[in-house]
Amino acid sequence: MAFVYGLDHLEPAFSDRPVPYISYGLHFDEACKHHIENTFQASRVYIIASRSLSSNTSALKRLQDALGDKVVGVRIGMTPHTHWNEVLEVAQDAAPKDPDCIVTLGAGSLTDAAKVVSWMLANDITTSEGMEKLSSATKGSSSAFKPPKIRHIAIPTSLSGGEYQARAGVTRDDGSDLKRPFFPPPRNPSLVVLDPELTTTTPQRIWLSTGVRAVDHCVETLCSLLSNPSGDADAEKGLLKLVPSLIRTHRDPGDLDARFESMRGVTEAMSAVSSGVPLGASHGIGHQLGPLGVGHGETSCILLPAVCKWNARAGANVERQEYCKNVLLRSPVVKEVLLARYGSGEHNKLDGLDLGDVLDAIFRDLGMPRTLKDVGVGRDKLDALAENSLRDHWCQTNAKPLTEKAQVLELLETVVE
Repeated sequence: MAFVYGLDHLEPAFSDRPVPYISYGLHFDEACKHHIENTFQASRVYIIASRSLSSNTSALKRLQDALGDKVVGVRIGMTPHTHWNEVLEVAQDAAPKDPDCIVTLGAGSLTDAAKVVSWMLANDITTSEGMEKLSSATKGSSSAFKPPKIRHIAIPTSLSGGEYQARAGVTRDDGSDLKRPFFPPPRNPSLVVLDPELTTTTPQRIWLSTGVRAVDHCVETLCSLLSNPSGDADAEKGLLKLVPSLIRTHRDPGDLDARFESMRGVTEAMSAVSSGVPLGASHGIGHQLGPLGVGHGETSCILLPAVCKWNARAGANVERQEYCKNVLLRSPVVKEVLLARYGSGEHNKLDGLDLGDVLDAIFRDLGMPRTLKDVGVGRDKLDALAENSLRDHWCQTNAKPLTEKAQVLELLETVVE
């Protein structure tokens, strides 16, 4: 799909749920102004903006100029992986300003913060003790708290996809590096504004690695032993949008059509994730690797091929992995990458590759990190990482469940260096 600016297009992200809506076709500041005034009739806007976007581009100023005196507060910058104390700071700053809309300008850490802050303010929570109560609420018990009232507009500049779900993760600041989940009722984000031109300000490594995170959503859905036809269909469509468009963007960062294709692929990936299919150890370990200073998407670059290899050695989901590999091989762009890596000639040279090999070749072609050493995580971190990973529910739903620390350590050993 060729991307053209000019007219606003507003449509539901998913056919089976009311939020979020997607807006595209206008520049982000124009779209935000239009929907705040006409769709939400909001008048008190609190902005959470990326520090790099605020410092290195005119994006925040453009947004402030477009919204004018509707802006009641601005928070610039959040530590990656959404730290507990910073979420508290935002809630405490926003509460007396009584916003009726929060706009996040930037990547997933800001988005997760806004989801939690909106829920906190609906329940008059501005303390760590109150946050503890919210984080203890499971999907089934979150109705004990009032749902968010504030509307949240997300303007994403990465491909991690958190803007398409209510769930959020917040990293504890108590030295444990444990990421705690929050399950607010599905109100926010209410609107996602897609502007591929804005994403050219995102560092290439972040854009591509978060795209790999979306690929991970698709792959672990397709490789699940509890998959379903709806999840499979969305994951296939997502993969076939994401992988070729990421490769195209790596070759030409200014290709707005490729960037928009990746953004639409994220929607498919998140639809697959929310189809009820449990994910696996790439997500489970990745949730706990991130707080060690590893970028959200880079965890998938390192772990996903290794998890596929580990499951295959255990004979856990061989048929599902073969199915996923064949989906990827439908793309001529993927075949081109594989032949460049494994030698030119007949396509049957690809027959001996497994899914882990295919993913490894794609991620290397994108210039992504492939080991823990590449991202500065040493062996001294492995023991605690393994222990924290066992507490993540996606490790329990891996095709070969990870139930012992020795299993996690065995897997991690394959990506140390």
